[in-house]
Amino acid sequence: MDEKILALGAQTPRIHCAPPARYAMREQDYGMTIGVAVTRGGRLFACWVGGGDNPKAYFLLSYSDDAGMTWSEPCLAIDPHDPSLPYSRCTIVGTLWVDPLNRLWLFFNQTLEHFDGKSSNWYIRLDRPEEETLSWSQPRYLSYGCTLNKPIVCQNGDWLLPVSLWQRYHISEPFRDCYHELDGERMAHIFASRDQGQTWERRGGAFFPDSAFDEHMLVELRDGRLWMLGRTRTHGLYETHSRDGGATWDAPERAFVQSVSARFHLRRLQSGRLLLIKHGEMVEKAAENRSQLTAFLSEDDGAHWSRGFVLDERFEVSYPDSDQACDGTLYITYDRNRATDGEILLARLREEDILAGRLVTEGAFVKRVIRKPGKLC
Repeated sequence: MDEKILALGAQTPRIHCAPPARYAMREQDYGMTIGVAVTRGGRLFACWVGGGDNPKAYFLLSYSDDAGMTWSEPCLAIDPHDPSLPYSRCTIVGTLWVDPLNRLWLFFNQTLEHFDGKSSNWYIRLDRPEEETLSWSQPRYLSYGCTLNKPIVCQNGDWLLPVSLWQRYHISEPFRDCYHELDGERMAHIFASRDQGQTWERRGGAFFPDSAFDEHMLVELRDGRLWMLGRTRTHGLYETHSRDGGATWDAPERAFVQSVSARFHLRRLQSGRLLLIKHGEMVEKAAENRSQLTAFLSEDDGAHWSRGFVLDERFEVSYPDSDQACDGTLYITYDRNRATDGEILLARLREEDILAGRLVTEGAFVKRVIRKPGKLC
């Protein structure tokens, strides 16, 4: 493969800060969620994929100033497609995050076809995400690979970011013989920042057997260890621990927490509890398919879990993400029937609702459609 062609995947991405009409919701025919983030002032941001879970993919971003009841038209589009290129170039993987300084980060990848064997991992940032006019930073290159889940902030102040470089069996056909020099790096990486995101560097990583995109998430446990879960194709979720801030990791083993081969969600809440969202009404048992999207809470770092709160029992609900507002409200997004309904859905609830197994707090709701492609309506 010509090096000049491969370099096209790492060109500075195209950002539309004032998206043209072709990105309006009435023009869309696909919806796959990326995630949700909430600022200190309560502004919600939601990001999703248009085009398809394929080389046509691009990102759209919207916001809500009324706690998720109504949403803007897309206020940002990341679309690196260029008809002059010999291959499709897309943005298909990323995550949203509000950092401790109330800055909104949008991490996103850029790759040729679905995966060219390397991918390039970028971010843009809103330093004042609550202003009427949104002023984004220029795209900044972070690493190879891609980031699908939010960073965490450790007790010592370190920021840790999950970055995955996918296995060779995920590489698109035209690039099957490319990037063999990276084969030893195909794993679930952790990148770290000690200066509040000014610089990032790789700290360590773990290899999950039969990985399905890794899609790894991590939390810092009360004893100082890091706990990381990752997705595999046929063995469910695997787990590993680090005792040195992510530099080295135990040999991964099959986890007690189990789900279908799909994205799951794990985070620390303001109360100190852990939140887990995955498919299946029992923590240790997966649903038979992408149904029964369920939330659980743990008081003791995952040793025991509450009964499940079923967010959505339907088929083809997937890719949960969450954020927590300053007042404790939880916002959870996921998608349903990406190609036929394209729904991006929102649950707004509190920890009390999850513990009760039903909605008991004022203003809580589930299954609220916040984005639906116009061409699928």
